[in-house]
Amino acid sequence: MRKILFLTGTRADFGKLKSLIRVCVNSGLFDVHIFATGMHMQHQYGITVKEIEKSGFSNIFKFINFTSETTMDLTLAKTIDGLSSFIKEETPDMIIVHGDRVEALAGAIVGALNNILVGHIEGGEVSGTVDEIIRHSVSKMSHIHFVANELAKKRLIQMGELENQVFVIGSPDIDIMFSEGLPDIVESKNYYDIEFEDFAILMFHPVTTENHQLPKIVQELIATISSDSNNYIIIYPNNDLGSSQILEGYETLRGNPRVKIFPSIRFEYFLVLLKHAKFLIGNSSAGIREAPYYGIPSINIGTRQNNRAYGPSIIQSSYERSDIISAIKNAEQTEIKIGQQDFGNGSSDVKFLEILKDDQTWEISCQKLFNDLI
Repeated sequence: MRKILFLTGTRADFGKLKSLIRVCVNSGLFDVHIFATGMHMQHQYGITVKEIEKSGFSNIFKFINFTSETTMDLTLAKTIDGLSSFIKEETPDMIIVHGDRVEALAGAIVGALNNILVGHIEGGEVSGTVDEIIRHSVSKMSHIHFVANELAKKRLIQMGELENQVFVIGSPDIDIMFSEGLPDIVESKNYYDIEFEDFAILMFHPVTTENHQLPKIVQELIATISSDSNNYIIIYPNNDLGSSQILEGYETLRGNPRVKIFPSIRFEYFLVLLKHAKFLIGNSSAGIREAPYYGIPSINIGTRQNNRAYGPSIIQSSYERSDIISAIKNAEQTEIKIGQQDFGNGSSDVKFLEILKDDQTWEISCQKLFNDLI
């Protein structure tokens, strides 16, 4: 039985991987293991590895990859060290990583340098910060690509990847978004003790290449939320450089009756809350990916999602307070019809499993070739 190792470092990438992990487990065809690290292991963010355990998965290896002095390069190094030791014990046949986090890069490096097939979920996408170069680096270290759409496939081929090793499966979180197993809004609010009738959701992450501007950016954002009349559910940022400055800003909002702040929200509950929100504000990919599927307006602040796919439900704003206020007013007046987006139809898990069941997939060489288009 072939052994597949899924690597997850955040609540967000686990949400993307969950349906893929489950379909592999339920198939009975693979020995499935999970390497949980990063934010999953941090008390500050709610120790979200517990959500992996609550999902019923077994074979979960927990690894702490941070220290009080940790920066992204040190996190990368420590994750490589821990994962390298782990794979020498467990010897997986394939490592599955997602997206553009340093944990994913660690997984791709360890796999590529140990002749283990690396499968990359949602490569070939672009964004406006260091995440993009990490994502492309992961792609170049990976052997098999499971992408969200044809445009992402085209970009990977442009980067020299072989077309027959790039598979369009859609975005796996869509599988969960429209599943029948989601809780209802009453259960979701009760679970997190949310009493708001109407609310917006704020998710704002640091842009590492703009860290010198972050104090001013946070000041403008907090001032806007403080003066606005909407209720807000605020979810902690990721743990990239600058996150502490955002968290300090959020602390000034504690005690505000219009604000509820959470280190993390379980993905299924988050989706339900998003579906019933007035709008999503910040710079999370959820505003680009999930919100449009539910027909929810999203305010995209700043540059973090530059060059990502956009639609009529996405309202752009600079970091200036006046622009953010204007965008909120626009969002409150915007009515969006739920429509098909270019990230699949909720069958990513089925497509993913079919690819893994194909013996030719496992015959892909660990020796990569460059597809020269010249």
